[in-house]
Amino acid sequence: QVQLVESGGASVQPGGSLRLSCAASGLNLDARSWGWFRRAPGKGRGGVACIASGGVSTVYADSVKGRFTIPKDSAKNTVFLEMRNLKPEDSGDYVCAVSEQFFRVDIMCREVQGAIWGQGTQVAVSS
Repeated sequence: QVQLVESGGASVQPGGSLRLSCAASGLNLDARSWGWFRRAPGKGRGGVACIASGGVSTVYADSVKGRFTIPKDSAKNTVFLEMRNLKPEDSGDYVCAVSEQFFRVDIMCREVQGAIWGQGTQVAVSS
């Protein structure tokens, strides 16, 4: 069964940190990009961070540059979202996705394009 399973969401105070995980199974991950997307209350889904299959090329939303990183553990078919200095506007449902094979990582993030999607994990940042 093809699936992506996210974990790590929590409620934190502003300035805090979180590490989200997304584990894939049942899928050939060769040449596929990964991405994290955020769906805020009352808003659509937007790209937060994406990483190409080779693990070198990354794309970040302007709002998270310098605070979030998207490392990948290819041996474990897992991608992470490391979040620092969290702000209330970072709150939302964080969903992981993988792209079609050979799909450009920048387009994946900019146009919210994914072939397989996870169920999401909630992040709430408030004092």
